[in-house]
Amino acid sequence: MKYCHSPFGYRRRKTREVRVGGVGVGGNNPIRVQSMLTSDTMNTEACVAEALPILDAGCEIIRLTAPTVNDARKLKDFVAALRARDYSTPVVADIHFKPEAAMEAVKWVEKIRVNPGNYADKKKFAVKEYTGAEYAAELAHMEAAFTPLVLECKRLGRAMRIGTNHGSLSDRILNRFGDTPAGMVESAMEFARICRKHDYHELVFSMKASNVKVVIAAYRLLAARLDEQGWDYPLHLGVTEAGEGEDGRIKSAVGIGALLEDGIGDTVRVSLTEDSVHEIPVARALVKKFDERLGKPAGPDFAVDVKETRDPFTYVRRPTREVTVNSTKLGGGNLIRVCVTNAQFDWLAPKQDQLGDTQPELVYERCGAVEVDPLSDDLSKVSDGHLVAVKDGLPLSPIMAYRILAAKLDARGCRAPILLKDVLESPAAGTDSLDAMLHAATMLGGLISDGIGDAILVRGEANAEAALRLAYNILQATGSRSFKAEYVACPSCGRTLFNLQTVTARIKKCTHHLKGVKIAVMGCIVNGPGEMADADFGYVGGAPGKVNLYVGKTCVKFNIPEAEAVDRLLDLIKEHGKWSDLPAGR
Repeated sequence: MKYCHSPFGYRRRKTREVRVGGVGVGGNNPIRVQSMLTSDTMNTEACVAEALPILDAGCEIIRLTAPTVNDARKLKDFVAALRARDYSTPVVADIHFKPEAAMEAVKWVEKIRVNPGNYADKKKFAVKEYTGAEYAAELAHMEAAFTPLVLECKRLGRAMRIGTNHGSLSDRILNRFGDTPAGMVESAMEFARICRKHDYHELVFSMKASNVKVVIAAYRLLAARLDEQGWDYPLHLGVTEAGEGEDGRIKSAVGIGALLEDGIGDTVRVSLTEDSVHEIPVARALVKKFDERLGKPAGPDFAVDVKETRDPFTYVRRPTREVTVNSTKLGGGNLIRVCVTNAQFDWLAPKQDQLGDTQPELVYERCGAVEVDPLSDDLSKVSDGHLVAVKDGLPLSPIMAYRILAAKLDARGCRAPILLKDVLESPAAGTDSLDAMLHAATMLGGLISDGIGDAILVRGEANAEAALRLAYNILQATGSRSFKAEYVACPSCGRTLFNLQTVTARIKKCTHHLKGVKIAVMGCIVNGPGEMADADFGYVGGAPGKVNLYVGKTCVKFNIPEAEAVDRLLDLIKEHGKWSDLPAGR
């Protein structure tokens, strides 16, 4: 199956245009930027106050949660308040669990988002072998619950996003497909078939997860399945529960940016555990260069004679031969190494004692890397014992260049390890810091998620310490190395049952030194247990003022008073042998 025009040259996936109010998504439109409010939907004044700066920052579609019929009914007041202030921005209602809330919301908003994992299906995390008849019966039940919304959207001219979340697949899907990208895609396709049965096509799809490799695989598989069927629906990109600060921006850039480089994606939402207004500059920076290509001729197809050697739907690290460079082993089964330039190394040397677990492991000018142009150079000169990198200044993105390099080496049976560079033409000088960070995360993180790369070099940051930290953070975001505690933290919304930013900050302050520990902080149960699949511990809003604590996907403490919950979480970490005291001086 093909998931894009070519893995070796950019061309945006062709889709139909879906109208969301006055905004077109897909087709020949720019890649639209979205965000979501965190205020209680019942408080119209607070929602409007939060929305205005987000819209003024460039948000083109705004979303609110509607967990109950009463919340859905209040959307009328919110939309009216925006229109009274001359904002025509389309409004989306986010629906989970309650079809009756969707049927109310569709009266007032331009678009409905439904989650196929919990719109009509039961979610009890039950293990069950479904017979064909039982599976068909659940499908029939789901169709009966969903069809009225489809018909009402069609009647009123509303758009719909069928938004699958990795963390909330139904028991039926989990038992047949497992917790996999294939299950995510099938969950959405079931709903799509019902829409098409009623000749309703104002559809946008999403495949969100907190694990960037799952995100990339699921969207690619969805694009391939849709195109295989001849269904040209637009795609909404996002990495859910990305977190905050640099970590949240890096993880978002890896997942969203890598897919945009593939030509996949028509609208994006960057999900940060921060005030939503901060999501907009990140999203706009990610889509900027792709929007600048609108109306221009498509780029050339490079190396079309090269056969793709990787499986784009399943992560497998490219097999390479182990080599030793200045006593550092890389390639083979070794960790992906962090490389610095000679100038960066000299700048870092006096600070070595302060770098902790983020030490430079290779120096570029001293590692004997062979630089090649994979478009024209004779790669037969490269042996298994070489470390190989792509030359700077090539007329294609680093992602495409390194894919061509890997494919050509593999075609020759050459297992030389590859050094990835962010390949900025003028590193640091005059480069916007956000753009540099997102560029490096997209390029290096995207290639690592492709299974390509045995060492990485970041050059676009303003100083050597920032470049070194960014390299390690990219490896952490892709799940390739773990040098610090990691947090899976959802963006707040109207469903959130505690102050997410404050609580996340408290938890990080107490646990940031716990190397290799992954902690999930979830505002409510919607995606909680599912997105905590690979987290060690979870802190989830269970009810107003109450928190449930998890070990993995298992809830072990119920209804802990919020005032005690962080301390009880620390107790849980200690009970399971994951605690260590903060090192002296840190």
